[in-house]
Amino acid sequence: MAGDGLKLHRRVLRLDGRPYTVLGLRPGATARFATNRFHETWHLLSSKAGAQLLARLLWGLSYERHPGTLIVIDRPFLDPTPFEGEASDPIVLVPRDLTPLSEAAARALRRSLPLTTPPDGTVRWRTHGLDLALADRAAWRQQVERECDGRNDLTSLVTRRGGLVTLAAPPVRLRHWAVATAELDANRPPCPGMDYTYLTDNWRADGEVQIFHRYRAMVSSATVARREVLAAGDRQEPAEAVRERIWRRAAEVRRRRTSGQPVSSGQPVSSGAGR
Repeated sequence: MAGDGLKLHRRVLRLDGRPYTVLGLRPGATARFATNRFHETWHLLSSKAGAQLLARLLWGLSYERHPGTLIVIDRPFLDPTPFEGEASDPIVLVPRDLTPLSEAAARALRRSLPLTTPPDGTVRWRTHGLDLALADRAAWRQQVERECDGRNDLTSLVTRRGGLVTLAAPPVRLRHWAVATAELDANRPPCPGMDYTYLTDNWRADGEVQIFHRYRAMVSSATVARREVLAAGDRQEPAEAVRERIWRRAAEVRRRRTSGQPVSSGQPVSSGAGR
């Protein structure tokens, strides 16, 4: 599980004529992520361990003081989607008040990925405040109210920019997202096996973090199903029909692997979920 003091790689890149400090996960990180768009919402998909790590990244970024800093989650930490086995876009976390990221800069960053050059250094990511917020939610809510008081612009945005799924928000909203993400638990009611939280901007939900108890197994079965369906399919078949066949085949793969134990239908369900 990700904790206070995790280490990140630091690289300095020049993107669209501006210097950026790009932070990324080190090879030892075991969490994995996927991205997709469903019901007009961008989804970050993972396991509980992935949610814990993402929460740490969001919380620490909210206290960043160096302009031009952002965090990238790219290969090898990206999986195909756990529904259709489609490729995921890299994820970028941006402190909105500190780091402007234009479309041109995002495209330049996308072209530079994956980052394989030796890092320029290592950053130790301090996030002990997240543990305090989770331990005392009443105090945390009071703190949020104080931070929001008098602020007119708390705009955040989850969008696809330059081929990157980008989460950009001011500090208080980054911390709010961090706490909500850290509390995700795929083993509790009302939806055992899955949990989610919206990445909202007041009334609008541009994004969502969604976790699954069997995330890795879902990714694996979707990858196999996609390979089997595409190998046997009609190239003229509509894309939506192909996806539906992949969902059904993924369910069959899971049944084969669990020796007849009950599994989900493989069909997408809604409730804000990214399936």
